[in-house]
Amino acid sequence: ILDDPDLKDIDPTVLKHCHAAAATCILEAGKQKADISAISTCLEDCKLDKERIEQFCTEYQGRELVTVVSCSIGRSPLHITDVSWRLEYQIKNNQLHKTYQPSYLVTLNVESSDSGSHPDVSFSCTMEQLQDLVGKLKDAAKSLERATQM
Repeated sequence: ILDDPDLKDIDPTVLKHCHAAAATCILEAGKQKADISAISTCLEDCKLDKERIEQFCTEYQGRELVTVVSCSIGRSPLHITDVSWRLEYQIKNNQLHKTYQPSYLVTLNVESSDSGSHPDVSFSCTMEQLQDLVGKLKDAAKSLERATQM
């Protein structure tokens, strides 16, 4: 969406938030198996003009796909139950050049409250990327702590 010439004058952050809101609306409507009148009423309450509401509802008519996708996502997010990691040290690359690059292999053990097991999430990252991730997790923890104190 960010490459669309019609949207070049809109702040990218606002555009991303709008896209996420629209996707959430579509997925939730699919999960609830909402009909067009319910969706239309909800969008009217959000002060959307009639033309946009009609366009949205027309696009939503192919909701069988939306319902299948939204049901496969599940109603509750995955929970991280454990983290394991190991240091990997790459000595040579495919062309046999010496590289000496350390990286971390991180595995997140996850589970969902609404269904059985899920495959673990694994990724590789550099020390800088891992430090960035840890910093963002600390920020999220502080934000959650502040939110619960209100």
